[in-house]
Amino acid sequence: MRLYYRACRFIAQGAFVLLTRGHVYGLRHVPRTGGVVLASNHQSFLDPIIVTLALPRECSYMARDSLFRNPLFRRFIESFNAFPVRRGTSDVAAMRASLERLRHDAVITAFPEGTRTEDGRVCSCRPGVIVLARKAGVPLVPVAIEGAFDAWPRHRKLPGRATILVEYGRPFPPESLSRMDRDAAAERLTVEIRSLHNRLRRRLGRRPFDYEAVSTSGGAASRA
Repeated sequence: MRLYYRACRFIAQGAFVLLTRGHVYGLRHVPRTGGVVLASNHQSFLDPIIVTLALPRECSYMARDSLFRNPLFRRFIESFNAFPVRRGTSDVAAMRASLERLRHDAVITAFPEGTRTEDGRVCSCRPGVIVLARKAGVPLVPVAIEGAFDAWPRHRKLPGRATILVEYGRPFPPESLSRMDRDAAAERLTVEIRSLHNRLRRRLGRRPFDYEAVSTSGGAASRA
Protein backbone atom coordinates (compact mmCIF):
# COMPACT_ATOMS: atom_id res chain seq x y z
CA MET A 1 0.00 0.00 0.00
CA ARG A 2 1.44 3.40 -1.00
CA LEU A 3 2.25 5.83 1.80
CA TYR A 4 -0.02 8.47 0.21
CA TYR A 5 -2.94 6.04 0.05
CA ARG A 6 -2.29 4.81 3.60
CA ALA A 7 -2.21 8.36 5.00
CA CYS A 8 -5.44 9.40 3.25
CA ARG A 9 -7.08 6.17 4.39
CA PHE A 10 -6.07 6.85 8.00
CA ILE A 11 -7.58 10.34 7.93
CA ALA A 12 -10.77 9.07 6.31
CA GLN A 13 -11.07 6.27 8.89
CA GLY A 14 -10.88 8.79 11.70
CA ALA A 15 -13.58 10.93 10.11
CA PHE A 16 -15.74 7.85 9.53
CA VAL A 17 -15.62 6.85 13.19
CA LEU A 18 -15.87 10.34 14.72
CA LEU A 19 -18.37 12.00 12.39
CA THR A 20 -20.62 9.12 11.39
CA ARG A 21 -20.20 6.74 14.35
CA GLY A 22 -19.57 4.24 11.60
CA HIS A 23 -19.11 0.52 12.02
CA VAL A 24 -18.10 -2.28 9.67
CA TYR A 25 -19.25 -5.92 9.81
CA GLY A 26 -18.16 -9.10 8.03
CA LEU A 27 -14.67 -7.93 7.10
CA ARG A 28 -13.51 -11.56 7.31
CA HIS A 29 -15.45 -12.30 4.12
CA VAL A 30 -13.15 -10.14 1.97
CA PRO A 31 -10.10 -12.11 0.74
CA ARG A 32 -6.79 -10.61 1.88
CA THR A 33 -4.97 -11.56 -1.33
CA GLY A 34 -5.76 -12.03 -5.00
CA GLY A 35 -8.22 -10.29 -7.28
CA VAL A 36 -11.63 -9.46 -5.79
CA VAL A 37 -14.74 -7.65 -7.00
CA LEU A 38 -16.79 -5.79 -4.38
CA ALA A 39 -20.41 -5.24 -5.45
CA SER A 40 -22.19 -2.66 -3.31
CA ASN A 41 -25.47 -0.81 -3.22
CA HIS A 42 -25.14 2.87 -4.06
CA GLN A 43 -26.53 5.47 -1.64
CA SER A 44 -24.29 8.51 -2.04
CA PHE A 45 -21.10 10.06 -3.40
CA LEU A 46 -19.43 8.86 -0.18
CA ASP A 47 -19.85 5.18 -1.06
CA PRO A 48 -16.52 4.47 -2.82
CA ILE A 49 -14.67 5.71 0.25
CA ILE A 50 -16.97 4.04 2.78
CA VAL A 51 -16.93 0.61 1.10
CA THR A 52 -13.14 0.30 1.23
CA LEU A 53 -12.08 2.17 4.37
CA ALA A 54 -11.66 -0.94 6.51
CA LEU A 55 -9.74 -2.99 3.94
CA PRO A 56 -5.98 -3.38 4.49
CA ARG A 57 -5.41 -3.24 0.73
CA GLU A 58 -5.38 -0.56 -1.95
CA CYS A 59 -8.56 -0.64 -4.00
CA SER A 60 -9.60 0.45 -7.49
CA TYR A 61 -12.89 2.13 -8.26
CA MET A 62 -15.22 2.19 -11.24
CA ALA A 63 -16.47 5.76 -11.58
CA ARG A 64 -18.81 7.28 -14.15
CA ASP A 65 -16.94 8.93 -17.00
CA SER A 66 -18.44 12.39 -16.37
CA LEU A 67 -16.39 12.65 -13.15
CA PHE A 68 -13.21 12.69 -15.25
CA ARG A 69 -14.06 15.79 -17.30
CA ASN A 70 -12.50 18.24 -14.85
CA PRO A 71 -8.70 17.80 -15.14
CA LEU A 72 -7.99 18.61 -11.49
CA PHE A 73 -10.68 16.31 -10.13
CA ARG A 74 -9.61 13.65 -12.59
CA ARG A 75 -6.06 13.68 -11.26
CA PHE A 76 -7.39 13.57 -7.71
CA ILE A 77 -9.60 10.50 -8.15
CA GLU A 78 -7.05 8.75 -10.35
CA SER A 79 -4.59 9.08 -7.47
CA PHE A 80 -6.95 6.72 -5.61
CA ASN A 81 -7.01 4.22 -8.52
CA ALA A 82 -10.36 5.34 -10.01
CA PHE A 83 -10.99 4.68 -13.69
CA PRO A 84 -13.90 5.69 -15.94
CA VAL A 85 -16.87 3.62 -17.06
CA ARG A 86 -19.72 4.74 -19.32
CA ARG A 87 -23.05 4.03 -17.69
CA GLY A 88 -25.79 2.27 -19.63
CA THR A 89 -23.40 0.88 -22.26
CA SER A 90 -21.17 -2.13 -22.80
CA ASP A 91 -17.95 -0.29 -22.06
CA VAL A 92 -15.26 -2.53 -23.54
CA ALA A 93 -12.43 -0.24 -22.42
CA ALA A 94 -13.64 -0.28 -18.80
CA MET A 95 -13.98 -4.07 -18.91
CA ARG A 96 -10.42 -4.42 -20.21
CA ALA A 97 -9.09 -2.04 -17.57
CA SER A 98 -10.91 -3.97 -14.86
CA LEU A 99 -9.65 -7.34 -16.06
CA GLU A 100 -6.10 -6.07 -16.27
CA ARG A 101 -6.22 -4.84 -12.69
CA LEU A 102 -7.83 -8.03 -11.42
CA ARG A 103 -5.11 -10.09 -13.09
CA HIS A 104 -2.66 -8.11 -10.98
CA ASP A 105 -4.59 -9.00 -7.81
CA ALA A 106 -6.51 -5.73 -7.46
CA VAL A 107 -9.69 -5.12 -5.49
CA ILE A 108 -12.29 -3.58 -7.82
CA THR A 109 -15.21 -1.70 -6.29
CA ALA A 110 -18.37 -1.56 -8.41
CA PHE A 111 -21.96 -0.39 -7.95
CA PRO A 112 -24.09 -2.76 -10.04
CA GLU A 113 -27.31 -0.76 -9.60
CA GLY A 114 -25.78 1.71 -12.05
CA THR A 115 -26.75 4.88 -10.19
CA ARG A 116 -27.48 6.23 -6.71
CA THR A 117 -30.72 5.21 -5.05
CA GLU A 118 -33.71 7.56 -5.15
CA ASP A 119 -35.17 6.50 -1.79
CA GLY A 120 -32.60 4.40 0.07
CA ARG A 121 -33.70 1.04 -1.33
CA VAL A 122 -31.47 -1.37 -3.22
CA CYS A 123 -32.42 -1.57 -6.90
CA SER A 124 -31.85 -4.60 -9.12
CA CYS A 125 -28.24 -5.35 -10.00
CA ARG A 126 -27.12 -5.30 -13.61
CA PRO A 127 -25.23 -8.37 -14.86
CA GLY A 128 -22.05 -6.55 -15.93
CA VAL A 129 -20.36 -7.14 -12.58
CA ILE A 130 -21.16 -10.86 -12.89
CA VAL A 131 -19.55 -10.97 -16.32
CA LEU A 132 -16.46 -9.21 -14.96
CA ALA A 133 -15.98 -11.59 -12.02
CA ARG A 134 -16.54 -14.63 -14.25
CA LYS A 135 -14.06 -13.51 -16.90
CA ALA A 136 -11.44 -12.71 -14.29
CA GLY A 137 -12.11 -15.89 -12.30
CA VAL A 138 -12.22 -14.00 -8.99
CA PRO A 139 -14.60 -13.96 -6.00
CA LEU A 140 -17.51 -11.53 -5.98
CA VAL A 141 -18.26 -10.06 -2.55
CA PRO A 142 -21.71 -8.49 -1.92
CA VAL A 143 -21.59 -5.32 0.19
CA ALA A 144 -24.33 -3.24 1.78
CA ILE A 145 -24.27 0.34 3.05
CA GLU A 146 -26.92 1.93 5.24
CA GLY A 147 -26.97 5.52 6.46
CA ALA A 148 -25.05 7.16 3.60
CA PHE A 149 -28.39 8.04 1.99
CA ASP A 150 -29.30 9.95 5.15
CA ALA A 151 -25.92 11.72 5.12
CA TRP A 152 -25.91 12.68 1.45
CA PRO A 153 -28.99 11.83 -0.65
CA ARG A 154 -28.79 12.61 -4.34
CA HIS A 155 -31.10 15.64 -4.07
CA ARG A 156 -28.84 17.40 -1.51
CA LYS A 157 -25.81 19.44 -2.60
CA LEU A 158 -23.71 18.95 0.54
CA PRO A 159 -23.37 16.04 3.00
CA GLY A 160 -24.67 16.03 6.55
CA ARG A 161 -24.10 13.82 9.58
CA ALA A 162 -25.61 10.38 10.00
CA THR A 163 -24.69 6.98 11.40
CA ILE A 164 -23.31 4.84 8.57
CA LEU A 165 -22.88 1.06 8.65
CA VAL A 166 -21.21 -1.30 6.16
CA GLU A 167 -21.47 -5.07 5.94
CA TYR A 168 -19.61 -7.53 3.70
CA GLY A 169 -21.39 -10.75 2.82
CA ARG A 170 -20.09 -14.18 1.96
CA PRO A 171 -18.32 -14.15 -1.42
CA PHE A 172 -19.61 -15.83 -4.55
CA PRO A 173 -16.75 -18.24 -5.44
CA PRO A 174 -15.57 -18.18 -9.09
CA GLU A 175 -16.64 -21.79 -9.64
CA SER A 176 -20.16 -20.98 -8.42
CA LEU A 177 -20.46 -17.97 -10.73
CA SER A 178 -19.25 -19.98 -13.71
CA ARG A 179 -22.13 -22.45 -13.29
CA MET A 180 -24.86 -19.80 -13.06
CA ASP A 181 -26.67 -17.94 -15.81
CA ARG A 182 -25.54 -14.32 -15.62
CA ASP A 183 -29.05 -12.92 -15.15
CA ALA A 184 -29.81 -15.48 -12.46
CA ALA A 185 -26.52 -14.62 -10.76
CA ALA A 186 -27.37 -10.89 -10.91
CA GLU A 187 -30.73 -11.64 -9.31
CA ARG A 188 -29.03 -13.69 -6.60
CA LEU A 189 -26.59 -10.84 -5.98
CA THR A 190 -29.52 -8.43 -5.63
CA VAL A 191 -31.12 -10.71 -3.05
CA GLU A 192 -27.87 -10.97 -1.08
CA ILE A 193 -27.25 -7.21 -1.01
CA ARG A 194 -30.87 -6.55 -0.01
CA SER A 195 -30.60 -9.07 2.80
CA LEU A 196 -27.44 -7.41 4.10
CA HIS A 197 -29.07 -4.01 3.74
CA ASN A 198 -32.09 -4.97 5.81
CA ARG A 199 -29.80 -6.49 8.44
CA LEU A 200 -28.09 -3.12 8.76
CA ARG A 201 -31.43 -1.35 9.00
CA ARG A 202 -32.36 -3.63 11.91
CA ARG A 203 -29.04 -2.82 13.60
CA LEU A 204 -30.05 0.85 13.46
CA GLY A 205 -33.52 0.10 14.80
CA ARG A 206 -35.16 0.76 11.45
CA ARG A 207 -37.94 -1.14 9.76
CA PRO A 208 -36.65 -3.41 6.95
CA PHE A 209 -37.77 -2.66 3.41
CA ASP A 210 -40.28 -5.08 1.90
CA TYR A 211 -38.19 -6.10 -1.09
CA GLU A 212 -40.43 -9.07 -1.84
CA ALA A 213 -43.28 -6.66 -2.62
CA VAL A 214 -40.97 -4.80 -5.03
CA SER A 215 -40.02 -8.03 -6.78
CA THR A 216 -43.53 -9.38 -7.14
CA SER A 217 -45.12 -6.11 -8.23
CA GLY A 218 -42.34 -5.09 -10.57
CA GLY A 219 -42.44 -1.59 -9.14
CA ALA A 220 -41.70 0.32 -6.01
CA ALA A 221 -43.42 -0.63 -2.83
CA SER A 222 -44.76 1.95 -0.45
CA ARG A 223 -42.11 3.57 1.72
CA ALA A 224 -41.25 1.80 4.92
